[in-house]
Amino acid sequence: MVPQENNSQDPDLQEPDRALALHYDELRQLARQRLRRMPLDSLQPAELVHEMYLRMATRGHLEAQNRYHYFSLAARAMQDVLIERARAATARKRGGGLTDITLSSAIVAVTEDPTELLALHGALETLHREDPLSADVVRLRFFVGFTGDETAEALGISPSTVDRRWLYARAWLHEAIYGDGDQPR
Repeated sequence: MVPQENNSQDPDLQEPDRALALHYDELRQLARQRLRRMPLDSLQPAELVHEMYLRMATRGHLEAQNRYHYFSLAARAMQDVLIERARAATARKRGGGLTDITLSSAIVAVTEDPTELLALHGALETLHREDPLSADVVRLRFFVGFTGDETAEALGISPSTVDRRWLYARAWLHEAIYGDGDQPR
């Protein structure tokens, strides 16, 4: 479920506990979607939401400007929790070695293997250093589940710019992970 459009300053988002209570069901649904793509141990959607909230609190990211900003911050915090869990799982399995990654031709897809999320995360961090806007488009489209129009609204850019950045970022990530050959690096 994607949050409804709202560009105005939301006073409820200025109170962290109220914001969490107000959007808890939507955050759990977002967490459920993330965990469906990559289940980790026994991590439950509610637990992911609570860990997300704690990360946002420790980073001082609890006062969002609007719903899009709030869900963007929440998605980033959820991504960080999943990355940390994936690293821990990878360290336990096979001595921490990385394995194959899967990128669909249509969108970036992470399967159940936590090492795939780690490979995507590394490539996405590199993309962020080179092209922050394209990396933000990927995060909003993939980790938040925004449509192209919602991503455009959240970033303050046109939908056609989102489409171009999305296409570019997918190609860039594929190249960063696979290089010239068909085998992952």
